[in-house]
Amino acid sequence: MDDVFPLVVVGLLGLVVGGAAAWFYLNSLANKRRQLAEQEAERLVAESQEKARQLEDQARNEALRVEREAAQTIERRRREMDREEERLQKRREDLDTRLERLEQRDQALNKRQSRIDKRTNEIEELHQQRVQELQRIAEMSIDEARAHLIKAIEDDARPDMARRIRELEAELKATADERARDIISLAIQRIASEHVSEISVSVVPLPSDEMKGRIIGRNGRNIRAFEQATGVDVVVDDTPEAVTISSFNPVRREVAKRSLEKLVLDGRIHPARIEKLVEDSRKEVERAIVEEGERAMYEVGVPGLHPELVKLVGQLKFRTSYGQNQHAHAIETAHIAGIIAAELGADVQVAKLGGLLHDIGKAIDHEIEGTHSGIGADMARRYKVPEKVVNCIESHHHEVEQTCVEAVIVEAADAISGARPGARRESLETYIKRVKSLEDLAKGFPGVEQTYALQAGREVRIIVRPEEIDDLASLRLARDIARQIEETMQYPGQIKVQVIRETRSTDYAR
Repeated sequence: MDDVFPLVVVGLLGLVVGGAAAWFYLNSLANKRRQLAEQEAERLVAESQEKARQLEDQARNEALRVEREAAQTIERRRREMDREEERLQKRREDLDTRLERLEQRDQALNKRQSRIDKRTNEIEELHQQRVQELQRIAEMSIDEARAHLIKAIEDDARPDMARRIRELEAELKATADERARDIISLAIQRIASEHVSEISVSVVPLPSDEMKGRIIGRNGRNIRAFEQATGVDVVVDDTPEAVTISSFNPVRREVAKRSLEKLVLDGRIHPARIEKLVEDSRKEVERAIVEEGERAMYEVGVPGLHPELVKLVGQLKFRTSYGQNQHAHAIETAHIAGIIAAELGADVQVAKLGGLLHDIGKAIDHEIEGTHSGIGADMARRYKVPEKVVNCIESHHHEVEQTCVEAVIVEAADAISGARPGARRESLETYIKRVKSLEDLAKGFPGVEQTYALQAGREVRIIVRPEEIDDLASLRLARDIARQIEETMQYPGQIKVQVIRETRSTDYAR
């Protein structure tokens, strides 16, 4: 035990000495590191101060450079402004000089104008004095002298004017008539349609007169039921084996005609049967109307029409004018208008559509007040037809002004279709009345001696008294008569007005 204690003490002393030595070593090591860190910090501070001095010097130098450049720029701008001010001052002086010169010229012009006005007044006074003197010497006023001079010049120039007018008309006719004949003849030749003389038949044939009694029925029961269902008048007279259907509505008349034909064929005639067959016939006619309208549309080559317009075109199948079927007339007019438009370089589609629709108002003119052209134009506008086509419809009888060349073409095509031989027919009484009124109209003009209507009323020949009508007056007379015929008469096609003036001198050799 005693041996161990000293060892322990020695060990403890060793530990104490070792710990103290370690502490001193670590403390000295920490002091060295602190010294190194202080030296490094001093170095970094010195470098930062050096960089800051360098940056400050650079900033000072840059500021001095910018200041010098700004000063130079300000100096340059100042010099430019001085030069500009000098130029403006010089221009101001020039303008002042020019303004002064203009004022001087204005004063000079005013003085000159005053002298001119004074001279003008003097000249006017002298002119008035001379005019008064001439009037006193001639013993007539200025208006009388002017009228006398104009009359003398007109009398001298009248023969030359008449001759020149005839020459111009001859030149125009030599070219215009030839071209028009070529176009019209080509259009008619390419159409080559048959004569249109179909009318809506209103007479229904019967197998025997005994059928009339069955149609009338007991106490008129059947005929009253038929008239009430169809809206037509059935005329049963002494005509053998036939009854007549009378109605202003062609579609209604066609329905009645078909219904009566079916009743006669069926033999069972009583009110219930009549109502059924009339309803069936009405549907058939409606289908036929649509089919005819579509056929006309595709035959002419203008697809895409509104269904109501197609129906109106189809209704023209049962409408006639002067014996001419209006459905065939519309198709023919469309073809002729298309050919003429192609020859003249106009819009072919507009001309065709205008020709096809120009008389659609006749399909409903018995139902609506107004002319057929106005009614047709309103219907076309309602269904969004182009305005050129509307003008073709509305102006083909000159009720409104024609605004496009296609309207003139449609009018010409309508006249060609209606006026060609065999297209229309009129009664003898109507023909005689028209021809007589044509002659009477021409006789009503002063200086007319005799009038003759020739070529079935398509030409009127007027013989004038030569001592009252000269050459120039004969030209005016022809135009006046033609204008009055256009304004007061209804006629198909055109009427040629020919004025004849001749002087005969007679003597005898003895």
